[in-house]
Amino acid sequence: MEIHLDGERIEVPAGARLGDILPGRDVRCSVAVILPALEEDAAESQEVRFVTSAGDMVVEMADPGVVSRLFRPGLAERLRLHWQDRYAAAFGPFESGVRPAREPGRYERGDVILGCGGYDPTQSYLIFARMRHTADYGAPADGGVIGRVVTGRGLLDRIAEGDRIIEVERIFRHADRSHAVITHDAAFRLEDGMQVISYVEAEVLGFGGDGIDTRVARSVEHFLLSVQSGRFLVDRSSSTHIADAHLVPTKVPAEFSGPRLEGAITVRTAGKSSGAVYIYTQGVSASPVHTVVGRVVHGIELVRFSGEGDLLAIRVEPEQFDLVGFTLAGAEEFAARRGVSLTADAAGGDRVVIGQTPATTLEVLAAGAVRVATEPSDHVISISLDEAAAPRSVTIFREVTGLKHHAVGKMPLVFRFEDVSLFKPKIGKGVGIIPENTPAGEVPAFTLAMTNDSRRGAGMVGIRTTPSAEFGPTAEPLTGTNVIGKVLDAGNLAGMREGTTVYVREVK
Repeated sequence: MEIHLDGERIEVPAGARLGDILPGRDVRCSVAVILPALEEDAAESQEVRFVTSAGDMVVEMADPGVVSRLFRPGLAERLRLHWQDRYAAAFGPFESGVRPAREPGRYERGDVILGCGGYDPTQSYLIFARMRHTADYGAPADGGVIGRVVTGRGLLDRIAEGDRIIEVERIFRHADRSHAVITHDAAFRLEDGMQVISYVEAEVLGFGGDGIDTRVARSVEHFLLSVQSGRFLVDRSSSTHIADAHLVPTKVPAEFSGPRLEGAITVRTAGKSSGAVYIYTQGVSASPVHTVVGRVVHGIELVRFSGEGDLLAIRVEPEQFDLVGFTLAGAEEFAARRGVSLTADAAGGDRVVIGQTPATTLEVLAAGAVRVATEPSDHVISISLDEAAAPRSVTIFREVTGLKHHAVGKMPLVFRFEDVSLFKPKIGKGVGIIPENTPAGEVPAFTLAMTNDSRRGAGMVGIRTTPSAEFGPTAEPLTGTNVIGKVLDAGNLAGMREGTTVYVREVK
């Protein structure tokens, strides 16, 4: 029998299971399975996406048949901006079957008109109306309005000389959820004609064949950080979008407030959900608190049918370029593989990257070069964090040390006495460190802990090199101690001195 797996037709034996066609899949990740009956419903979609060099627009077509008759393969190659004025912008020319009426028509903003130049159908144009007006565009007697821009109308005013329509694609809306199944069960039985969508693929704004635009580099970096594990956790699901909020709250700059079309990916820049990443399943208007960072190019069906709690596999182009946490040798190898020249502050020896300039992926790729700051590996302490046992304390620790954004963070060493080392990262006012994962009995040596709000020294981080059944690693009673992890390379502690900055690398 035939199965459509991520757009490819494959033959599988009768009785095949989901696990048979996706043997290496992370079993935690959900997969969309669409039944053959849904294909007929999808074919009735009246919406078309126009992907232009200035952005995307969605047009609702007046006649679904126009899509198959007019938008044939290769048409986009001829859709360059041919002329424009304050009233309209025309793309073409191309050949069509239009029969010009040689009389003016009346048009509204957002109308998409099929007309022709010199009343010659071989010189036809797609004309986008920018405002209400009357004109003779060589259109048929009915005025030639074949559709109306329903999302992205602001783009009508930004189209400029040199712009073109890159792609014209149908939008398939599978509204009937009864014909779709979201599952992560490897034993799910497949049927002939089923579609299986196992991952979401996205491309970021500013990265493409025409060059790299760094105007949204910081927002894109936040998105790449959010999905660096290759996973998108659906924390919220609505009729228009899904959202992953695991990096909330994070300050993200407002860089590009564009239309949120179906498949658009945005980052929220303000409010309680700042730092959340959204993927849209339906077009909505632009928002000043959402920066557009990319769009889905494969797997929108998986996005559309997924619900709260689903974990989605996601691939993004380009891969994040963050060398922090690499050994210098590993960083050099990674940069060479990406075609980027690397300059380090020191050569040779066993060193770890603690910073890079430029800081964002798009800026590095645009420059083709990166500079890195390094430290000897014995100056970096490797730790593991127990997020399951102390989720809030671990979150605070990652935030204040920088481990939330990179594999290496830092904190000042303020006191050393015999077997105790105390660190004081800067924690903002109002951050509550509730007691969690407080030890009972002896605390092992090289346990990493944070003082909770029951003690005056709340926020202090400590490591003790010997076990203790009376005091925690921050020299506080056990009830005032939140255990957050452990030190993996205890020997590196010996060289640390008071007043110095200590670098910590999280090993996951």
